[in-house]
Amino acid sequence: MTGSPTRIGRYTVAWELGSGGMGEVYLAYSPGGDPVAVKVIRSDKLDPVTRARFEKEALIARTVIGTNRVARFLDADPFADRPWLAMEYVAGRTLLACVDSDGELPLLMVASLGALLAEGLSAVHAAGLVHRDLKPQNIIMGTEGPMIIDFGLGAFMDAAKETLSHSGMIIGTVRCMPPEQASGHPKVTPAADVYALGTVLLYAATRHYPYDGHQWEAVAMQIANPEIGPDLSGVPEGLKALLAAMLAHTPEGRPSLAAVADVCADLIRVAGKTPAAARLALIDRTTAAGGEVPTNEPLSASFEKLIDEQAALTVVSPLDAPTVAEPEVDEEPVPELPTAPVRPKDRTSRGRPAASQRVAGELREQYAVDPAL
Repeated sequence: MTGSPTRIGRYTVAWELGSGGMGEVYLAYSPGGDPVAVKVIRSDKLDPVTRARFEKEALIARTVIGTNRVARFLDADPFADRPWLAMEYVAGRTLLACVDSDGELPLLMVASLGALLAEGLSAVHAAGLVHRDLKPQNIIMGTEGPMIIDFGLGAFMDAAKETLSHSGMIIGTVRCMPPEQASGHPKVTPAADVYALGTVLLYAATRHYPYDGHQWEAVAMQIANPEIGPDLSGVPEGLKALLAAMLAHTPEGRPSLAAVADVCADLIRVAGKTPAAARLALIDRTTAAGGEVPTNEPLSASFEKLIDEQAALTVVSPLDAPTVAEPEVDEEPVPELPTAPVRPKDRTSRGRPAASQRVAGELREQYAVDPAL
């Protein structure tokens, strides 16, 4: 893990989980010892307006409630030298890895996947957010079922069209983009997530996307062309009408997420199962191969040192600190939130201790046999 940070905000880094077009993701630990996933944003994504949007979306992301399908947004610092956000850590494989390794999912499981993810996206939309980058790589198949990650990065997904060409980001992202976004109009509506969910379900059922090509420009041109329909080959008959509607060229032609969930629930009932039973079947299929991330890799610093240092910290979230006025941002209206304008870089952190000495002692006892976790 050469070159990786040892600490991000109040979190102590264990090791790198992955990297891509947006930045790097690390497994880290809170002062109390909870595992979290911390994403550090690429430096070339930054400008004052984007930072301000990121802060606003981070504040909204903390209000997402009413679903078990979205990784909880924990903390963020939009005005660090490299902005970062901390999310609930979900152990498991991505949907992409599950399908590529174990093959396409049967109709019942695709329907369960669709119903669960539609519920999760509905909660995100109810909070005033649009995911903008839903794809098989952003869905973790854990022991509780599918979990949506990276939903707090909407500010960065509204960047210029040229950002599509970053290595490691283009194909997976462009293949799941709705026509309005692929055409260079990044200001999208919740209907964009309906389209992206359609591409996710299509991949789960067939292991291919609605449009494909060797160059991202060629893929984007196909998506933007209303004369070229999506490739629905291999889709089970019961699912074709739903996916065709979700992949409609115009946003107004797509169904609502509630309608998607209803159709998926009907497919489950037709198969003679309850939604709960279908969910358990989906979990059994996608976790049978033992896809959880191992937890016995050595930490970048000893766990004893992590406890001693982190338990003594007096920190609060950068999002909760007093700030100065943020720059004007030309964007769609968002729900009113408690005032938390732009945070100057040189502000010091104040607040209550993040972990007590009692917690530190309990953690030492819990991990005494295996300090490396």
